Amino acid sequence: MDRFLEMQTFGAVVEAGSFVNAGDTLGLSKAAVSRYVSGLEARLGVRLLNRTTRRLSLTDEGEVFYAHTRELLAGLEEAEAELTLRSGAARGLLRVNAPVTFGIRHLAPLWGKFRERHPAVQLDLTLSDRIVDLVEEGYDVVIRIAHELAGSSLVSRRLAGTRMALCASPEYLERHGTPRRPADLAEHAVIAYSYWSGGDEWRFEGPEGPISVKTRPFMHTNSGDTCRAMALAHLGVVLQPLFLVGEDLAAATLVELMPEYRTLELGIYAVYPSRKLVAPKVRALVDFFAAELAGCGGARAVMKWS
Repeated sequence: MDRFLEMQTFGAVVEAGSFVNAGDTLGLSKAAVSRYVSGLEARLGVRLLNRTTRRLSLTDEGEVFYAHTRELLAGLEEAEAELTLRSGAARGLLRVNAPVTFGIRHLAPLWGKFRERHPAVQLDLTLSDRIVDLVEEGYDVVIRIAHELAGSSLVSRRLAGTRMALCASPEYLERHGTPRRPADLAEHAVIAYSYWSGGDEWRFEGPEGPISVKTRPFMHTNSGDTCRAMALAHLGVVLQPLFLVGEDLAAATLVELMPEYRTLELGIYAVYPSRKLVAPKVRALVDFFAAELAGCGGARAVMKWS
């Protein structure tokens, strides 16, 4: 049996958490995945995985073998990347992670164009608002939206910028009044985004300097789209990025509040592992996004995000 395929399959099972998910990643049936892992265990004479009806876990021997397997596969991938780099061709599997709303609204329309330019690249895109571990989870590129990125061994490139907008619907404001200063928010219905870095304390930079206010949200959600929908349903005030609510503000279905009080400016970054050699597929995607989001797509970007 192919030793490389055994190791690759075993590594995929560990990373995917199940035989079925590993099969989906590799394009194999569950039976084939099980056969490769069982064959590997038989050849090594040790059990690598503890199997129950609910979950898989590594044995002590499995942890040791997985660490070596991951290192060997990473070395092989780097060797292939070096050869590919010399040819200059973007090819191979490209695993990308991006925030949900941004991925749907602003990246989804771009994938077809990227595919036309780089037909030898196979895409594996995951949308999630949690902060993934790029290296541990095996992503090639991660899109992150943040005020600033914490220092690390990873490489980042700023693709575009956006800012947060405090807004509510005209109907809500007609019923409950319009807040004029940040302190007024304490008396208003607030829909809060769970992943907001400041929690329920919202900070602003105004004419008199920095100011913060403790809001009293009646709802928390990890979905920016849900925050927007609640605001459009006239249920309260939200603080959301312009790439999400910019069109609503332009259509006057939402109204920006206290524009003289600004919150954080956010950067939209492509993050990828810091390696001596950057694979052409990674460089191609990062360059493509940079051009589409801030270059030839700049007019659209400025209208919606600035």
